[in-house]
Amino acid sequence: MRTGQPLPAVGDVLAALATGVWHWDTATGQVSADAEAARLIGLPAEPVTLTEAQVRARIHPVDWNEITGVVRLAAAEGTLAEVRIRVMDEQSRVIRVVRSRSRPVYDPQKKAYLMTGTLQEVAEPIPGSPAGRSTVTGDWRRSREAFLLDAGRALAEARSTAEVLRVAHGLSMPGFSPNGLAVFGVEGDRLTIVGHYGQRPGDEAPFVHMSLDTDYPAAEVVRTGRAVYISSPEEYKARYPLTWPLAEPFNRRSWAFLPLTASGRTMGAWMAAFTHPVAFTPDERSVLTTVARMLAQALSRAGTAETQRELSEGLQRSMMPTLGPEVPGMALAARYIPTGGGLQVGGDWYDMIPLPGGPSARRGRAGAGRFALVMGDVQGHDVRAAGLMGQLRIALRAYASEGHRPDAVLSRASRFLHGILENGAGDDDGDDLADLRFATCLYAEVDPRTGVLEVARAGHPDPVIRMADGTVLFRPTAGGLPLGVDPDADYPTTRFTLEPGETMMICTDGLIETGGHDLDTGWRRIRTILERHEGGTEELADALVQAVHGPSSHHTTGPLADRREDDIAVLLLARHPDGAAARPEVRRTLLTVAQAEPERIAVARQQLRELLHDWSSADQVDSAVLLLSEMLANVLVHTDTDALVLAEVSGEKGERRMRVEVTDAGEDLPHKRRPGELASHGRGLVLIELLADAWGVEPRGVGKSIWFELYEKP
Repeated sequence: MRTGQPLPAVGDVLAALATGVWHWDTATGQVSADAEAARLIGLPAEPVTLTEAQVRARIHPVDWNEITGVVRLAAAEGTLAEVRIRVMDEQSRVIRVVRSRSRPVYDPQKKAYLMTGTLQEVAEPIPGSPAGRSTVTGDWRRSREAFLLDAGRALAEARSTAEVLRVAHGLSMPGFSPNGLAVFGVEGDRLTIVGHYGQRPGDEAPFVHMSLDTDYPAAEVVRTGRAVYISSPEEYKARYPLTWPLAEPFNRRSWAFLPLTASGRTMGAWMAAFTHPVAFTPDERSVLTTVARMLAQALSRAGTAETQRELSEGLQRSMMPTLGPEVPGMALAARYIPTGGGLQVGGDWYDMIPLPGGPSARRGRAGAGRFALVMGDVQGHDVRAAGLMGQLRIALRAYASEGHRPDAVLSRASRFLHGILENGAGDDDGDDLADLRFATCLYAEVDPRTGVLEVARAGHPDPVIRMADGTVLFRPTAGGLPLGVDPDADYPTTRFTLEPGETMMICTDGLIETGGHDLDTGWRRIRTILERHEGGTEELADALVQAVHGPSSHHTTGPLADRREDDIAVLLLARHPDGAAARPEVRRTLLTVAQAEPERIAVARQQLRELLHDWSSADQVDSAVLLLSEMLANVLVHTDTDALVLAEVSGEKGERRMRVEVTDAGEDLPHKRRPGELASHGRGLVLIELLADAWGVEPRGVGKSIWFELYEKP
């Protein structure tokens, strides 16, 4: 062609180059193709207008899905959409591979894409060649899909910003893995460095607190929300001459800066730098964009989780008290572990409250350092539960500081919580009614001088006593309804003595049930720790928490594996031996069986069995339990008073003495009868005389006491 002659028509040039032209409007769903484009997709060589479904039938289904992703990416970045397509015949056989290039334009009013592009036939590349790695078909596609699945799983499992960055650094992208990564955040109008890999410590200094107005790729990405791809140092220097000196020392050849967008907001930028040239084909950009989206979501989740952890730890520190000054003659230890999920805050709490004085103070003497221990659990694992817990804790401290007895403290606290909940659900909204809460609580007044405890309980687990010789048993206490259920509920008080060398444990049910346990299996696990532990209260508290929540706790999971984990609170009170080690150890349990509570006979039997857990003769244990049942039944049937059970074990192992005594306020002394064969009662003393090594009946000032003894037989 000589200079000055007119250029040939565009259509003639494209026909000469075997290049077809097509037009696609997603609003109408129609695709128009010229003769060459029609031939390339397996149709007669003449202009044609097709529906999307007709075009899709001629293209490999995997490639069709590829087209939609590449089009969206190109429209978002304002770049060309380039994709390789396998054309299929009616028998689903690949007849050729074509390359399509277009520049999509998105119409926000129609919510549709408008594209005009070209179509050319290309030779299928040799597998493993550079061309083969750049194609969207074949092994590269499968590797990319596997990589994205693995990357998504790994990022989804990351729980902190540091973990997310480590995962991002370890990602091995198919064919073009970067050797340098950096994550930029935004604070006000400046960039920050969230983290980086592939650079030396301190290399990030020039980029810290860089203004968003700086002529730097990451700043541009944050400003515009659009990715920046730089394929060579020359391109970098030409586009960003002012900040090129900052990037030059790293000796990189290509860079990708992508926006980190979460919930429609650009929260930062991600830089992937390469020591080898990268063309950043649409397929490579698609991978990088997908990773950037997953990375943004992971960083957003991690940031939210870290904020929640900081909030929960702050709430925990503010709501959980210190145990105060050292108590003469006693040791205290406490632990609180949030495991319920969410904000990791819930309704569990403990407290130690100095008291103004007990009964001795009201008689004109000092209270001798009396204090109260409180353990409670508000229903729920959310901020509302934590808020109610804080209010209830303050109320309990106020009532205790006024000098009320344990039963009065819990009665007032129950009325207080009921009032809060009733006012909070004042309207008829069903959701508010469904959110009514209650709280369990155990309140114990302690006299450190005598070891006497007065305990009131509102639906909470009983305290547990670890005796000086390691024997562990529940200490049954009278109780009432959980706080907040009934404003007029009564809370009877149980009085017992913590003997020298003994330790009392009170806890929330999370310590027992964590790991899918119920009350029975969880208690057996806790009991084993209490029995075997040697050391002080602090070490015992750590051992209890580690047993249910530490690294080895998965070895002791219970039958209810799908049960939600609960918060853990545990409080230990130990009374120092105070020279008791020089005297023979005595195990002792005390229990009241009221006329209105005949079911507590079963509790008394269980207490006695636990007290005799290492007795050498199982037959003697059975005999002792039988005799105790007879003595208690005699009180409940033949008197109108309550029964007080005192059981003791003393002496050296193998030569111990068991003494069980039942006291009541009845006036009539029991006497031995000779019941007939069909008599339903009258055999109590006969059995005692037959099975006990010694027994007796002793009148008291008011009432009487009947006792028996058994001597251990090796």
